Amino acid sequence: MFTGIVEQLGVFQGFSGPEMRVTWPGLESLGEEIPIGASVSNNGVCLTVIGIDKETLCYEVVDETLSRSNLGRLKPGDPVNLERAARVSDRLDGHIVQGHVDQVGEIVTAAPDLRIRLSGSNMSYLVEKGSVTVDGISLTVVELFDDGFSIAVIPHTSKVTTLGYKVRGDLVNLEFDVLAKYVERMLAFR
Repeated sequence: MFTGIVEQLGVFQGFSGPEMRVTWPGLESLGEEIPIGASVSNNGVCLTVIGIDKETLCYEVVDETLSRSNLGRLKPGDPVNLERAARVSDRLDGHIVQGHVDQVGEIVTAAPDLRIRLSGSNMSYLVEKGSVTVDGISLTVVELFDDGFSIAVIPHTSKVTTLGYKVRGDLVNLEFDVLAKYVERMLAFR
């Protein structure tokens, strides 16, 4: 589980077969090691660390992950939002984020007045002033539209996440509230 509070802006290095490499600047000075097998959110996608080379984390990425996320569209040098898995003792400054991308959305208007278009039935999981995860960032929905939603992005968030690099037409990973999904599923069986 994650909180959607990005810890570090990493740098995508590339793929070598199914292996993806991302540099975490300052990783060696974190004060605690990221072990092999640890879960790390990369643009909102929960990936398992399979190798570490100084400040570069290695993950194995399967086709299912590439088909549901924007990871396959990354180019070497692109920024990546990174967050280590939360501990039970951590504060929950964002919201509950699983790192399981539901779909990608398209940026219609870039930050600070971010507007994202999406297709399909996932609009039912969004409410004004509710939480949504965009590329691993816990954000608050400002307004709903027939084909998407908007978010007011503060300057700090643009500065320390990938949102400061995003432009119209870019794809972002979206994860909707897991509690809303469970409620919908339970109601379907009533």
